[in-house]
Amino acid sequence: MSFITSKKYKLHFHFLFWVVIWLFYVFFFSYNSNHLNFVLTLSTYLIPVTAIATYGMIYKLIPKYLLEKKYLQFGLYLIFSLLITTFLVVLFLVLTVSFIPNFKALDLPPMGRNYVFIVLLVYLVVAAVSYINLLKRNSQVSLANVQLQKAIETTKFKAKEQELVFLKNQIHPHFLFNALNTIYGLALKKSDDTSDIILKLSSLLDYILYQINKKEVLLIDELKHIEDYLDLERIRFNDTLKVEFKKNITSPETNIAPMLLLPFVENAFKHGSIINGVLKVKIDVTVTDTILDFNIKNSYIQKPTKRGLGLKNIKERLELLYPNNYKLQIDTASEMHEVNLKINIKTLQAYE
Repeated sequence: MSFITSKKYKLHFHFLFWVVIWLFYVFFFSYNSNHLNFVLTLSTYLIPVTAIATYGMIYKLIPKYLLEKKYLQFGLYLIFSLLITTFLVVLFLVLTVSFIPNFKALDLPPMGRNYVFIVLLVYLVVAAVSYINLLKRNSQVSLANVQLQKAIETTKFKAKEQELVFLKNQIHPHFLFNALNTIYGLALKKSDDTSDIILKLSSLLDYILYQINKKEVLLIDELKHIEDYLDLERIRFNDTLKVEFKKNITSPETNIAPMLLLPFVENAFKHGSIINGVLKVKIDVTVTDTILDFNIKNSYIQKPTKRGLGLKNIKERLELLYPNNYKLQIDTASEMHEVNLKINIKTLQAYE
């Protein structure tokens, strides 16, 4: 129904437009003329001539040749159209003088004696309509480009959002695997610390299952869960673990993406090495108004084993969450592995 209504509206608009043009012709050719019948006949005759030239221009020549940059063909067809229009105008004037009784060329109205002037007037209408048509096409193209750009941005956003969800889901099993290994080791030893570690693990699971789906969390919450994780590892390693954890946070309201730092701590334990009977882990966190500086070192001996997905996923998450606003350095010196991460924490992207 809406299509039919739109089509009827379009027909009515075109009809009204040509009525206006006809009135314009009548007004124009009646200037200093007493031959009203001739003026009405000429104006009526010029309407189909003008309409054919106009519709041929906007529906054929412009879209098929001008917009396609086929300028030679456009020019040739335009000249052909001008010649046809001139022929039709001259033919009308000749027939008028020849077949209307007692009508002479001098009886033609002043504005209707020069066929070149009449053709120019016709093509003045054609040019005006063509110009408006081009403006409309440009507006439609611009609108389409804006909509296309929005669609592309939406697609990119959804793709990044899905990728981020995928990366998060990869981190979960990795962390749980490490934590459950700790509980398993304590259970085998029938340690009295088993209940305590289960409680801490419960807190960590709550953080992973519920907080990670948020856009951001308080940095102090992330650090609290790192401390819980360190407590779990202290229980597992007993006297073979030496941990230093330093924090210098100027603003307790600082926010970061959840589970951003904890995987680095996991990797320090997963890939760290016990050297001289001790696994050493040192963590320094410094935060200013805009910069988070996270540094973690662990004792390390080069091994031929293949590393897991954790660090790779963190790099990809950083690129999604803080594009071009972070710096990650990883150095492996003699018996020491170091990771330094600096982030502009005010640039967190709005991916949830």
